[in-house]
Amino acid sequence: MLEPSIQLILADRSRIQGDMASLGGEAIQPAIGAQPGSASFGDSLRDAVSSVDAKERDAAGRMEAVDSGRSDDLVGAMLASQQASLSFSMLTQVRNKVVGAVDELSKLSL
Repeated sequence: MLEPSIQLILADRSRIQGDMASLGGEAIQPAIGAQPGSASFGDSLRDAVSSVDAKERDAAGRMEAVDSGRSDDLVGAMLASQQASLSFSMLTQVRNKVVGAVDELSKLSL
């Protein structure tokens, strides 16, 4: 049986995925492989940075298409821009946590 906090997290994830599906968005994918130890932390971080960069480039391309008149999908461009912004924000928070953990480890006495 799963811990109550894990059950709450999984329930929230299911609710969010349902909301995204009803809005026509793509499903949320885990940042790390499904199997523990399937990818190194460095590989996972590299993939996350690449994903954020791809979202940023996609959003910029959509905004450029709207600005130049090649597309009239302003809502899609704004959603892509917001998704890229949130992805970058999340990546920044992960970076801050990793830097904090490294600082704490460096303070430990051996």
